[in-house]
Amino acid sequence: MDFTYSEEQRMLADSLRRFVGSEYTFERRRRNAREHGSFDRTIWSSLAEMGVLGLGVPAEHGGFGHGPASQVVVQRELGRALVQEPVIPSGVISAAILAQHAPVALQAEWLPALASGERIFALAYLEPGTRYRPEAAQALARHAGPNGYVLNGAKSVVWHGAAADMYLVSAKLDGALALFLVHRDAPGLTVSGYPTMDRLAGADLALVNVPATLVTTNGPDAIELGLDHGIAAQCAATAGAIERLIEITAEYLATRKQFGKPLASFQALQHRVADMLLQKELALSMAYVAAQGLDATDVAERRRKVSAAKVVTAKAARFVGQQAVQLHGGMGMTDELEVGDYFKALTMVDVLLGDTDLHLERYGEAMAA
Repeated sequence: MDFTYSEEQRMLADSLRRFVGSEYTFERRRRNAREHGSFDRTIWSSLAEMGVLGLGVPAEHGGFGHGPASQVVVQRELGRALVQEPVIPSGVISAAILAQHAPVALQAEWLPALASGERIFALAYLEPGTRYRPEAAQALARHAGPNGYVLNGAKSVVWHGAAADMYLVSAKLDGALALFLVHRDAPGLTVSGYPTMDRLAGADLALVNVPATLVTTNGPDAIELGLDHGIAAQCAATAGAIERLIEITAEYLATRKQFGKPLASFQALQHRVADMLLQKELALSMAYVAAQGLDATDVAERRRKVSAAKVVTAKAARFVGQQAVQLHGGMGMTDELEVGDYFKALTMVDVLLGDTDLHLERYGEAMAA
């Protein structure tokens, strides 16, 4: 896989950097969180027009059919600005599941709406007490009519679930885990949204005889594939956030003075910034590793590369976030600087889409295989 930017990728990256630079200033991001619950339909439409949401959607369904390498380019730029819209849950995770596991009729019906931003999708696979284990789901599906199904159960911590129009919901069908498509306005569905630590909005779902459409009876593989695409995108976004946070910290050290000298002139602080830069390079390298893993034909290789990338990137995110707060001194602990926004987002990297313990276990199993 060639990670050298093509002319098209370079133009896309430049366009995105200009866009988020103007639309995702510190003040605009905070205002979005207050007024729109971290989600702005205007920005969402702009991202769709730029091709961000349809990047991985096949061309025959209104997308561009680009591979993981282009996702690294896009997510890195979005991560630099801490873009708050549900690009990964909808445009990456759900797009991958629908494109590779849904019947042709469902793809034709819903992928164009996903690529255009008309519909927002979210994966609902977690339940209270299951701790990242999709196969432990207790939600149940049963047949209702010749081609219909109804779902009963509960889903928790749906990433960007409060903004979604459609949900990909896992449930046991005849003892096996399957995946279903559920409309937000379906009768019997209750969506309880709430803010998260990183200024986003999650949701819990309660399902009581909710009508649903079957996406695939192979729920475990579909969910794993979608999550792996999401993790790879998340790693790239994290590398971008780390990169921008280091720039913010370096700017602060260059302007803040102590004993009549800029803080950047003190060697001890220079060493700490150098350690942060090392972690940035590790995170970006592992984002490329994760993208490579998505192209692997061997499932064990994909699992090994994606889980390794998740672990290393989460560690780098926590390190850089903590160092940035400390290097800002007392100001780093206040809500007045955007360093706090980056710290919260980077801290959440470890728990999103499986924590370090889970991925170390998965990595070990993939190595043994």
